Amino acid sequence: MKAAAAVAALNALSHETRLAAFRRLVQAGPDGLPVGELRERLDLPAATLSAHLNVLRAADLVRDEREGRVIRVRAHYPQMNSLIAYLTENCCAGTVDCGPAGACVPASKGARK
Repeated sequence: MKAAAAVAALNALSHETRLAAFRRLVQAGPDGLPVGELRERLDLPAATLSAHLNVLRAADLVRDEREGRVIRVRAHYPQMNSLIAYLTENCCAGTVDCGPAGACVPASKGARK
């Protein structure tokens, strides 16, 4: 990840509502959530959520797809993992005992425990 992409991602996550939305989507896993359900869970007006999702999309932290009349939004895990790796790549000056947790790899789409 380049510094500019890291700055864009961190900027997108620097707002309480966007951070809450992103965390909800990460918790939802690879299936994501319909925009309406995310809006209800966050208790936000539709226009407000749309504006926040646009910022997260611009930072490539979320992706969405139309399913008939529903738009489903998902966390973009590769971008999230790239940001975490970028932030921790020189953790503890590279000592063996220090390092970031493994990358987040959600269960395959449709698989739930």
